[in-house]
Amino acid sequence: MLQNPLKAKVNVLGIGGSLRQGSYNRALLRAAQELAPDELEIRIFDNTTLASIPLFNEDVRQQGEPETVEILKQEISRADALLLAIPEYNYSMSGVLKNAIDWASRPPNESPLDGKPVALMGASTGISGTIRAQMHFRQVCTFTNMFPLNRPQVFVAEAAKKFNADGQLIDENSRKFVRQLMEALLDWTRVLHYGRQMTESSVQSSE
Repeated sequence: MLQNPLKAKVNVLGIGGSLRQGSYNRALLRAAQELAPDELEIRIFDNTTLASIPLFNEDVRQQGEPETVEILKQEISRADALLLAIPEYNYSMSGVLKNAIDWASRPPNESPLDGKPVALMGASTGISGTIRAQMHFRQVCTFTNMFPLNRPQVFVAEAAKKFNADGQLIDENSRKFVRQLMEALLDWTRVLHYGRQMTESSVQSSE
């Protein structure tokens, strides 16, 4: 919880849904780090740890969560908000991202995802720019009680033309939309945290 939402730096955890070394979506997260306001600090979840999270299995969870899952949950808990770069596989989100969210959401009454502000964006080599995947992920947000930004929406289509050989986002329109998304995430996170603090203060004062 932000101590002073209007002044404190907002800490954001970025998660890319692709394990590919040259992933455009992880490159999009790096662009967000570059373009974010000074008040927004983005750290990107380690790809090696993400790749080491096993497929979700309730039997395994009952015996004790794997260390990589514990790390994921701790990182989500530390963050004021999430930034997800969502690839599109077969008209939907990647299994890598869905699996990580499935682990983080269990058990539901202890999930660090509950009430978390989240911004979505995505890049693809096709012409849709992950529109379908992001729409599917919004359904996941409903059950996990994450609070996604409605706009701006960032769909980086034909990504091979928008990033250079070093993985830098060079398309000016895309950079503009990413910058706007980061500014909106900063405002959205402050609004949500400030509202919670006001509600908690009201409850305490009435007791």
